[in-house]
Amino acid sequence: MPDPQHFDRHADLYDRARPPYPDALGKRLAELGLLVASHRAVDLGAGTGQATGILVDAGMDVTAVEPGPALAARLRERFPDVHVVRDTAEAVKLPPASFNLATAATAVHWFDLDVVLPKLHTALVPGGRLAVWRNAYGDRSVPVTPFRDRIGQIVARRGAPPRRLPDEADTSRWATLLQAGGYFEPVHLEDFHWSIELDEDAVRGLFTTFSDWSVAEAEQAAEAARDLGGTVTEHYLTPLIVLARTD
Repeated sequence: MPDPQHFDRHADLYDRARPPYPDALGKRLAELGLLVASHRAVDLGAGTGQATGILVDAGMDVTAVEPGPALAARLRERFPDVHVVRDTAEAVKLPPASFNLATAATAVHWFDLDVVLPKLHTALVPGGRLAVWRNAYGDRSVPVTPFRDRIGQIVARRGAPPRRLPDEADTSRWATLLQAGGYFEPVHLEDFHWSIELDEDAVRGLFTTFSDWSVAEAEQAAEAARDLGGTVTEHYLTPLIVLARTD
């Protein structure tokens, strides 16, 4: 079973190896009026701060919530003006009606939504927004590349465990989950398609950070990149779901 503390054990590698979110995502958040200087934002499951940085660069007053001690330390070092709280999204104490925006970037699949959604409803001001996004590693709208074929073979050798949550790229089903209980309603759904070049070392590092990949499997992914010329083009998808707090 994937271990959420896997990321904390690989904090330095996670910081180096995980690709940033596409520029188009940050531009869309600004166009939607979510990135407002001096507004208050809470970033849940902040990791090493890839999403936190988007909020900070916009001049927002940011609280970052991260349970991992190594990851939280990295956040404090990188963003000295951010209020970093070492806690889980479920347990963190958030004052009522205190935030204009809540974000969960590559984190919501770890949350107990029955706990987190009402908590965020209370913590957000009337008219507040919840923005959820993640990088999906592999864009199924693009023809399968030789590298993705090799990755599929590695995954297939494990057998298929039962799926507990929707596929990471199933934006509409995630939107349905996030409006459960009536605390939020979706107001914007969008998928961003982009690509990146990765060499053998970058592949090894990136796949090592995945909580459901073993070290041996990450090495097999790196070998695939080496076999295919040393550099591969990865096509990724970043789904964005913006929800409005209901009254």
